[in-house]
Amino acid sequence: MDIDFSWAFAALCALAFFAGFVDSVIGGGGLIQVPALLVFLPGAPVATVFGTNKIISLAGTSVALSQIARQVEVPWKSILPAAIFAAVFAFFGARAVTLIDPKLLKPIILILLVGVAIYTFIKKDFGNLHQPKFAQHHERGIAIAIGIVLGFYEGFFGPGTGSFLIFAFIGLLGFNFLTASASAKVVNITTNLAATAWFAWSGNILYKLAIPLALCNVAGAWFGARMAIAKGSGFLRVFFLVIISALMARFAWDIFLK
Repeated sequence: MDIDFSWAFAALCALAFFAGFVDSVIGGGGLIQVPALLVFLPGAPVATVFGTNKIISLAGTSVALSQIARQVEVPWKSILPAAIFAAVFAFFGARAVTLIDPKLLKPIILILLVGVAIYTFIKKDFGNLHQPKFAQHHERGIAIAIGIVLGFYEGFFGPGTGSFLIFAFIGLLGFNFLTASASAKVVNITTNLAATAWFAWSGNILYKLAIPLALCNVAGAWFGARMAIAKGSGFLRVFFLVIISALMARFAWDIFLK
């Protein structure tokens, strides 16, 4: 597919930068990147749009994690097994799409997002302190369970996975926002790797577009990660609420107005 290197390309580059910034801070870059690709590539198959987005997102998330992991101690013994299970179950989730219509989940996800927003808003200290609740072997087991559930969700449906991971790591394991954000990125990288491999094998990546947009996404991710580290968990809490609100608006639009 030919790409028109014009003002549309410039707009995509700017949006890729912004998506990388948002995704590196608290997740949710797909809310920006995927609609942008759908708008500016109206003739492209949906699978090609998703495949191109995955490689862009993978590049930005990897850079963001490399920046944050230098300043934040990631509990690798718990999170790495969770990430591996998440990647496996993301594959199963993708296969399940052929059996169940993902649109049936939208009202349930909207209700969950409302609950997450209310809980985060009311609980003022949510994610401010890093106070792990369990011994390492118990933490690993719970992290794997989180990876299985949200990895399957990522493969089956996808929107909001990063935000749900952060909420789960804070609420269930007692992480602060920075540690939860870094941990969520580890899981996101493995699921994105699995998805990218599939899209590459099936020929659904526009490399001519994906590579320059990935570089823009990386630049945004680098800047966002540096800001997240500098501003700390209080800033991330506010940003988290903004992203959750955007997700709620999107699902409400899909359910009630489309």
